Amino acid sequence: MALNPFTTFVFDLFIISAIIITAYTVNFYYLAFLSRKRKDVPTTIDWGTPSVTIQLPIYNEKYVAKRLVDSVCNLDYPKDKMRIMVCDDSDDDTVELLQDVVDDYKKQGFQIEHVRRGTRKGYKAGALKHAMKTTDTDLVAIFDADFIPPTWFLKRAIPHFSKPNIGLVQCRWGHVNENYSTITQVQALSLDFHFLVEQKAKSNSHLFMNFNGTAGIWRRSCIENAGGWHTSTLVEDLDLSYRAQMKGWKCVFLPDIVVDAELPAQMNAAKRQQFRWAKGSIQCAVKLLTDVALKRKVAVEAKIQAFIQLTRHIVFPLMLIQFLALPILLAGQINLYVVSFLPALTIATYLAMGPGAYVVIIQGMYNKSWKSKAKLLPALLVYNAGMSVNNTVAVFDAVLGKKNEFLRTPKYGIITKDDDWRNKAYNLPFTQTTLLEIFFGVYGIMGIFISIFSNNPVFVPIILLQTLGFFYIAYMSLSHTRFKKNKFSLDKPLTNKEKRAKTIYRFAMIGILGIIVFGGSLAISGYNTDIYPLDRIRGNLDGVMASSDPDVIRDHLVAIQSDLDLLMVNLPETTDESGKIIAKNPVWIFGTESTNFIRIQNNIDTMFAGLDEVSLISKDNPAYHTGMMDVHDRASLLQINIMDATPYMYVSPANMMFSAIWIASIVGIFAMLKRKKDQLKKVDLTNEILSKTN
Repeated sequence: MALNPFTTFVFDLFIISAIIITAYTVNFYYLAFLSRKRKDVPTTIDWGTPSVTIQLPIYNEKYVAKRLVDSVCNLDYPKDKMRIMVCDDSDDDTVELLQDVVDDYKKQGFQIEHVRRGTRKGYKAGALKHAMKTTDTDLVAIFDADFIPPTWFLKRAIPHFSKPNIGLVQCRWGHVNENYSTITQVQALSLDFHFLVEQKAKSNSHLFMNFNGTAGIWRRSCIENAGGWHTSTLVEDLDLSYRAQMKGWKCVFLPDIVVDAELPAQMNAAKRQQFRWAKGSIQCAVKLLTDVALKRKVAVEAKIQAFIQLTRHIVFPLMLIQFLALPILLAGQINLYVVSFLPALTIATYLAMGPGAYVVIIQGMYNKSWKSKAKLLPALLVYNAGMSVNNTVAVFDAVLGKKNEFLRTPKYGIITKDDDWRNKAYNLPFTQTTLLEIFFGVYGIMGIFISIFSNNPVFVPIILLQTLGFFYIAYMSLSHTRFKKNKFSLDKPLTNKEKRAKTIYRFAMIGILGIIVFGGSLAISGYNTDIYPLDRIRGNLDGVMASSDPDVIRDHLVAIQSDLDLLMVNLPETTDESGKIIAKNPVWIFGTESTNFIRIQNNIDTMFAGLDEVSLISKDNPAYHTGMMDVHDRASLLQINIMDATPYMYVSPANMMFSAIWIASIVGIFAMLKRKKDQLKKVDLTNEILSKTN
């Protein structure tokens, strides 16, 4: 069946996206195979106790900064061989806290210094670059503020610099608060996939492995030889590790050395972290891929894997393209089954390529404890699907070259389920991305109805999974938004202005929820009046083509006429000079005869007249069969016309106006919240100045 240009374009986008997503997915399974195959035990040497500088980049981390410094000073390593640099760019009371801690440890004989460079230029990379100016030790260890290195860390990790060309030893991240909530559990599982599959597969091989920014040790000469820390991307760790490996240095991953860290417990903090990783990876792709491709000494497979790793976040916009395209194609009756005559095989293929394969990987990662981890897989799929909007925005930010501030992921010292972050400083509000998540969620509800009414229920679970993800991420973003107390006066009661701000946030969330429900109900009602009649018409046309009984065909035509009458009431009209209506067309700008409902009505009238004539002829008469063939041919042509018209019913002037009002309403709420947030920032700044003055 011929497709109209719009449907053809959407279909091509859908298929191209599916092919690319499948390629990235299959590559992950390939890395999983390599990670199981590679059983090499990393070699070690007795290097004694080489000098090591431990750099701790910190910015506004009052809840975890002391814990980090305490754990580093508790390392089982000679004090005279261990230099500690607390690279503190904070602008809140973390500064005073750290100064007191550093002074205490200095009195105990530690080589520890509180480094204040007086600027945040270059953010974390800038702080590390500044620290390297005075670093002269053999090795450099780096820990982010939320990490808790075990006492034996240096003594177990340093011996793995067994060869002079090993420039980096990366250790595995543990999760001190993994069981705090579902959010932390799925993040832990996702990170374990990265470390126990990707990092393990690439470690100490010809494939490029990345530094994860923390819980690792560098050879100082490697950092210097690779050009030092660059500040041009949001992922300075990935950037430096790739430049080092292009220089011939090797990176080693140690899965058995685990350094516990705190996972983001607040959804808005988790989204910020994901955004930074996604945007930074694409920035590195733009910066480094040409150099990697032209480097002769880099193996072809390493070049391919480097391309995949640096560009893998484009999967997220491709997921959204598929999500947007699928309902359109289903409404157009496009066959998307893997095997056309076995629809069930389609869902089986999705299950085998997705959850089924991941269960096998989880078995290999966790051995005896795999079942408890496998139970989290549905939650992880929902979480990743919902995050696709956030990460898509990050990808476009990187591609368009938009400059962003390095926004750190706030941590709250959360370890047990009894710990709470909600009334602490650094809480993040939801952002405009939540608006997009709500939009995609409502669109998904529409897609589910389209899937059902177009007789394609096999696609409901696929659309439902992503729809749940969008609503889940949006809901958690809203529910995790708390009033941001002044960072210098956490123990003081809320002022009247702050109480009003808190009330506004609550009413705003109720308003957004109301808009979602109202918009969803109108969307369902609109589908029932504008789109579902077209589905019924197609079904009745199928009945016409399948029958040779004039009475049965007439019943189908009567039903078709009833739906046509409903649809034509609201269609834009075109008249000639005499005022006669010559077209009623959902394509309201550049209408075609194929989608002209006046023409469709004329064909229906002709079919009624043909049936009247055929009813008077004997079934044995050749003219009877000729008349039936004409009716069937017209029904086939009408099916094509209805399919051509269906996509344009979604973008009618009324629907577009409603969508604009709906989006404007939510944007208005966001604008109101932003205005209040700006007012509170002024109060925050005033209090900060007063605090420093006093």
